[in-house]
Amino acid sequence: MKICCIGAGYVGGPTMAMIAKQCPEIPVHVVDMNQERIDAWNSDRLPIYEPGLDEIVREARGRNLTFSTQVDQAIAEADMIFISVNTPTKTFGMGAGRAANLEFIEKCARQIARNAKGHKIVVEKSTLPVRTAEAVKRILSSECSGATFDVLSNPEFLAEGTAIEDLLNPDRVLIGGESEAAINALSDVYANWIGRERILTTNLWSSELSKLTANAFLAQRVSSINAISALCEATGADVDEVARAIGTDSRIGPKFLKSSVGFGGSCFQKDILNLVYLCEHFGLDQVAAYWEQVVTMNDHQKTRFSERIVKTMFNTVSNKKLAIWGFAFKKDTNDTRESAAIYICRDLLRERAQLTIYDPKVPEATIRRDLLAACTDMHGHVNADDQALIENNVTVVNDCYEASRDAHAIAVLTEWDEFKEVDFQKIYASMHRPSFLFDGRNLLDHPKLLECGFEIHAIGKSPEQRSNN
Repeated sequence: MKICCIGAGYVGGPTMAMIAKQCPEIPVHVVDMNQERIDAWNSDRLPIYEPGLDEIVREARGRNLTFSTQVDQAIAEADMIFISVNTPTKTFGMGAGRAANLEFIEKCARQIARNAKGHKIVVEKSTLPVRTAEAVKRILSSECSGATFDVLSNPEFLAEGTAIEDLLNPDRVLIGGESEAAINALSDVYANWIGRERILTTNLWSSELSKLTANAFLAQRVSSINAISALCEATGADVDEVARAIGTDSRIGPKFLKSSVGFGGSCFQKDILNLVYLCEHFGLDQVAAYWEQVVTMNDHQKTRFSERIVKTMFNTVSNKKLAIWGFAFKKDTNDTRESAAIYICRDLLRERAQLTIYDPKVPEATIRRDLLAACTDMHGHVNADDQALIENNVTVVNDCYEASRDAHAIAVLTEWDEFKEVDFQKIYASMHRPSFLFDGRNLLDHPKLLECGFEIHAIGKSPEQRSNN
């Protein structure tokens, strides 16, 4: 058995590294057209930050794990080919803003068809709309190479920040397909470290839809508790106490009930919008509207947080220095895709705030790129005002202390553990008065911060302030 994976991103890289670690007898070849990304996978500074990933890559790389740009060769040599390329939301044409862009999936399928010999098992690892496998099979059979194919759906259920644990000890591995032999071949790979009882098999279409549905259900819970957070702030209830109370109900459970500035990442919004588009395509307008509201609530939560900052700070943040703690969409990852921080920073910049941003894993180039993208219209243009604000009103620094020096306010936008350990007396002494702290993750010890002198505004909680401010 030889495995090839096309796509060395957040899914392909860690998943193949784990397979190589747990199956040392199986050669695993990860390929990507991006030379810079492949170089990073072959270096001591991986392109992805994920706790525990470095050790796994170091163990398997050079033994049975290879990273290269030799896509055609890897396809020809492999018995099993994983497709793990990006499937972003379309920004043009029919379904723009909702449908998945399957351009890279089609290109992969055509490249596999051109280079395959003999029999290949092709595994969809990317998150795809229902019945994409049908298109993949048609493309694979269109070449007259004499090769034969089985197509499987094997969606990933990884959470960034805990991906290694999720790979080591998953709730389930889902494999959808029509060929029992192909399903068994992939099951045998995972069975090297995962119990057979956790390897679930379905038909192709159920597997493809299960991934979209799982993400939609999880995002729905986040938006639901965030909707309640607004009511908590208005009534004096505490959203954490409400979440704890309902989370003890065995029918509900406590997971994904942590209120915050909103969910981010590469999956939730993209997959819900894809689900909305599918429902509309099949004429299920009420179903589409139901799921679209999950995204609408998430956008509202980000806007609500930005507006709260401006209103609290005497209805203006113009030329005021605001310290932004965290830019990644969650802790323990350097991924910023759809991070709430991007849109909150954009809105504050448009209010003419001076932003000083610190994130322990996100580089300055990524921060500026994301802010530019958030200000880009559907035609790819950024207006001159936004361009100037990003260039002149954004400073990226190396720690919380530098970010907060001479600041009027702090906004906590990512729940990095290190933020809980800083010397808040020192931070407070370096700031303007009143010293506002907007905790978008309900991460910090609010009573302790009140003792320091901060005025605290947190998601789903009534404002806490000191009279001497």
